[in-house]
Amino acid sequence: QVQLVESGGGSVQAGGSLRLSCAASGDTYSSRCMAWFRQAPGKERARVAAIYSDDGSTYYTDSVKGRFTISQNDAKNTVYLQMNSLTPEDTAMYFCAARRWTHCSNVPYASDYLHWGQGTQVTVSS
Repeated sequence: QVQLVESGGGSVQAGGSLRLSCAASGDTYSSRCMAWFRQAPGKERARVAAIYSDDGSTYYTDSVKGRFTISQNDAKNTVYLQMNSLTPEDTAMYFCAARRWTHCSNVPYASDYLHWGQGTQVTVSS
C-alpha cells in the first residue's frame, strides 16, 4: 500500500507561483508512476503531470507544458509540482496519485490509479 499526503496549495494572483508537495509512505520502494491530477467544479479529474520513479521520465498535459514542472526527491518518497505563470484556469483541487509497477505512459486516466491523497486547493485570481 501507498499513503499520500499533499501540501502547498493556496491562493495566488494570476502570474504567480505555487509549489505542491506529495509525501508518500508505505511502499516507497516499488517502481511506480506518481501523478498530479486536478479537478475543477463540474469537470472530470484530469492528469496534469506525472513522473516515473525509476528513471524520472516526465509527462505533462499540453495546457501546463512550459509552466509546470514535476520532480521527485532523491529518496523518491516525495513528489513536487512547481507551478509558474498561473492563470485562473488552473484553479482546481489538486490530487496526488500513485500506481505501482506501471510506467506513466500506460496510466493516463484517474481510473488507472489505486492510491490517492486527500487533495489540496489551488485558487488563482485574476
